Amino acid sequence: MFGRIARRYDLMNAVMSAGRHHAWRRQAVDLAIGDLRGPALDVAAGTGDFAFELLRRPPVSRVVGLDYTPEMLAQARQKGDRRRVSDRLTLIRGDAHDLPFADGRFVAATVGFGIRNFVDLPRALREMARVVQPGGRVATLEIVKIEGDRRWAAAFARYFGHVTPWLGAFLAGDREAYTYLPESVAGFLEAGQIAEMMRQAGLHNVLYRTLAMGTVAIHVGEKALE
Repeated sequence: MFGRIARRYDLMNAVMSAGRHHAWRRQAVDLAIGDLRGPALDVAAGTGDFAFELLRRPPVSRVVGLDYTPEMLAQARQKGDRRRVSDRLTLIRGDAHDLPFADGRFVAATVGFGIRNFVDLPRALREMARVVQPGGRVATLEIVKIEGDRRWAAAFARYFGHVTPWLGAFLAGDREAYTYLPESVAGFLEAGQIAEMMRQAGLHNVLYRTLAMGTVAIHVGEKALE
């Protein structure tokens, strides 16, 4: 499915977020990097936008982008070539549930709009925590279930479930893939539940920030110093 929509993925992100997804990534990267220095990992890298945002930070020496879908990685490579950052960016195919890296290799691990698609989210979070060095951070950006206001949550679910498949059919030529998106959000977690899952993965000082009227959330957790 993700291979089918790879070429239209960036366009759909821009339309569905009203162009705000880049600002959300900037906020997530600001929280993830802070004063850290060294290499970073972007999991479920897709077409590379999170990786490119990481590369804009001078303290980030290098970025590894990992994704399971070859077509997404192909789009990311093309964008990396156009931006002339290929010398600092490594893109590899891999599984978020079994990261092919040694313990403590990165100062930060990020994932943008990917954790909702993980088969075993607790395991993927543990893997990201494992490959981050002590004092490093794990950061996620994701569409979440709205907390608290049930009327707004129900209204958003109806809107999202109706409009997203139509946009997918019209702009990406794939109604099925963009029917999956609202269905996956409806079956996903609230921001507070994700924060608790990050704590259970061994991360400390977990914080989260909700955006877009509670429909999107940034989470950040730190790996304890040894």
